[in-house]
Amino acid sequence: MKKCKVHTLVLCLILPMMHNVCLAQESMLEQLLEDNKSYKTSGTFKSARIINGHSVETRNSGVLELIIGHRFGRVNSGIKNFFGLDEAWIRLGLDYAISDGFTIGIGRSSFQKTYDGFAKFKLLNQHQGGGSPITITGLLSAAINTQEPPAGLDLEFKHKLAYVAELLIARKFSEGFSLQFMPVWVHRNLVASPQEQNDLFALGLAGRQKITSRTAFTFEYYLQLNNSTPFQNHNSLGIGVDIETGGHVFQLHFTNARAMIEKEFIANTTGDFWKGDIHFGFNVIRVFQVR
Repeated sequence: MKKCKVHTLVLCLILPMMHNVCLAQESMLEQLLEDNKSYKTSGTFKSARIINGHSVETRNSGVLELIIGHRFGRVNSGIKNFFGLDEAWIRLGLDYAISDGFTIGIGRSSFQKTYDGFAKFKLLNQHQGGGSPITITGLLSAAINTQEPPAGLDLEFKHKLAYVAELLIARKFSEGFSLQFMPVWVHRNLVASPQEQNDLFALGLAGRQKITSRTAFTFEYYLQLNNSTPFQNHNSLGIGVDIETGGHVFQLHFTNARAMIEKEFIANTTGDFWKGDIHFGFNVIRVFQVR
């Protein structure tokens, strides 16, 4: 009887210890798997727009995004024009995420009374802990100029159209710093002079540096590769600040490009940023979960 009691006591002491060891081993295994798990990178940019151009970001399925863009006149126009604030161009846009990786959008700009539409689709997503080191998003867009042509100039419907194809390639290097590279093709069915090419190629570079949990510095630059227009033309450059406030993102920026769609700010920027031909502008972005 005494031996049985001793054995029972030993078992009572050993079994809980074995249980704790098993739990510890299971916890270590879970931690090891967790450490080696691959995660999709999120928040490379906090908005689908950087300044004028698109970012790699697409919204989650069922999200509707309202974008109100303003660009004022040139700051160096002086006090008579209230440093450009007496003039304003506007674009109203609606973007809708059909799925997590596929977004469509439409917009209307006051400049040339232009309507535009686009399709944006994520081809590759950056992963942490293994997988792709970059995010790649494709963009296809079209725009039509509905402004009345000058007297005596008879334009067909096709002459008013322009198209854009773009690859957005980005990497989030850290929690606060991201870079994006953008090769772009712009096709215009009608150009202003015989010296201009209908097809324009450009390379863009953009970035984001987090300042605080709700603010970030952004920049954007597009280098034209083959634009031989006889008219004054410059590469588009912009710097700005993003401010997040719950469901809104406010983007404040200074840029030499006044138009807000690719066929204009990439191909037809007439201001020289370094000579003070700068426009103050902003985007107000509101997100709605509709499905």
